[in-house]
Amino acid sequence: MYRFARFLFKILFTFFIPCKIEGIENIPKEGKVLLAGNHKSNYDSPLIVKAIKRKVHFIAKKELLEGKAKFIFKRLEIIPVDRKNHNNQNSLNNAIEYLNNNEIVAIFPEGTFNNTEYIIRPFKIGACYLAKKSDCPIIPFSIKGEYKLFRRNVTITFGKPYYLKDKLDLGKENITLMNKVIDLLK
Repeated sequence: MYRFARFLFKILFTFFIPCKIEGIENIPKEGKVLLAGNHKSNYDSPLIVKAIKRKVHFIAKKELLEGKAKFIFKRLEIIPVDRKNHNNQNSLNNAIEYLNNNEIVAIFPEGTFNNTEYIIRPFKIGACYLAKKSDCPIIPFSIKGEYKLFRRNVTITFGKPYYLKDKLDLGKENITLMNKVIDLLK
């Protein structure tokens, strides 16, 4: 299912909504990695799937597993999270398990689309928590521009991987991650 979805997204983002991809060389060919970046649209996850040759497990709202397309999202192995519940330990444990199996997990720390006038919404601390618990590198990414039919208006940029420096102060590390994404957006 994932390969089929990737094929469809490749067509979508090559011919209909062409996007520029930068920093793809920062994605390792193997090993655990946590991707963390801003969230603009429903197209963000499919763009990441198209850009990266490895399978990516997305942390996403649990409502995706309740709608008409739940069969697809289950097969794509998304990690459901209840955005109304602050205790999502089961979701976090699932993400850590994927990371400990040397896979890629992607998270949008803003928690929802950024429809504000600010460059970025405040990040929730989950990305730093996952990086700490799994001892994996974070690759910050940014998505800028507007998705438009037949126009290359969107750029996704993957930054350099880095490890948390202060695993005791996740709040401080969360600000560092936010600043890295903001720098990529500028």
